[in-house]
Parts: sequence; structure tokens; C-alpha cells
Amino acid sequence: MRDSYMADPMFDAWREGRQIELPDEYGEWRALVEETVARGVSVRRARIVSEPVTEYIRWEHSLTSPHNLASGETVRWLPRRLASDLMLPGNDLWLIDGRLVLFHWFTGDGGWAGHEFNEDSDTVKMVIASFEAVWERAIPHEKFAI
Repeated sequence: MRDSYMADPMFDAWREGRQIELPDEYGEWRALVEETVARGVSVRRARIVSEPVTEYIRWEHSLTSPHNLASGETVRWLPRRLASDLMLPGNDLWLIDGRLVLFHWFTGDGGWAGHEFNEDSDTVKMVIASFEAVWERAIPHEKFAI
């Protein structure tokens, strides 16, 4: 839900027009997504962004088709102006199997600050409702023009 994150050598390479070398973790993530999707599980990613988008979001958008979509994720984008009347969690997160939430924390300048798993049923229900509301409004990647 942030418009930029920590300093990233890949982002710097993209900004400078250089070839992007993906670290091993990206290959591991892609393999996990491909394996998960092959089992019939959907992997959906929603990104809430300000407009006009930041350069960082342009970079994320440019990587979405060749990496996220190619691995089997479905990605949608929600302009922040369309989310004003939605109740949203205060942090980035992953919802896992509709029963577990992994919250991620970042510092004010986008640096990694930690994470926490949460299985509280009320929290999980809130996250599910929030995500589904975002998903319903969000624009499929293929139709989201930057």
C-alpha cells in the first residue's frame, strides 16, 4: 500500500536503463507461486497506489507481466482516490489460506522494519473483507494504464 519502498539495486538499474538482475529470492518466489497455482490455489495481489504514480510504482508495473503474471499471480491496481470509503488495514500484508495474516512493517522511508503472523479470527475476517472490497474495485493489470 506504499508508493515506494526501501532502496533497491534493481530499481536503480531500471531507472538507469540497465539490465535488471533478479536475485535468487525472486526465482524462489516464482517457483512457489507456480507450484501453488498448479495445485489449483489462486494467488491474488492488489496494489493500492497514488496517482500520478511514483517512479517506483512505474517500475513495479513494468515487472508485473514478465514476473508476477508469468508465474501465475493475478494482479489488480486500485487508485488510492477510489479507496477513500474503504476500511483498510494499516500495513502491507499477505492473507494465507483465509486463516492467517502476515503483516509487514516498514519505516517511514520504506525500509524493512519487521513482520508478524496473526491468526486472530476477527483480524482475519477484517482482512478478508478489506481485500475483497479492494479486489472488487481494482483494475486488472492489463487494463491499468500508467
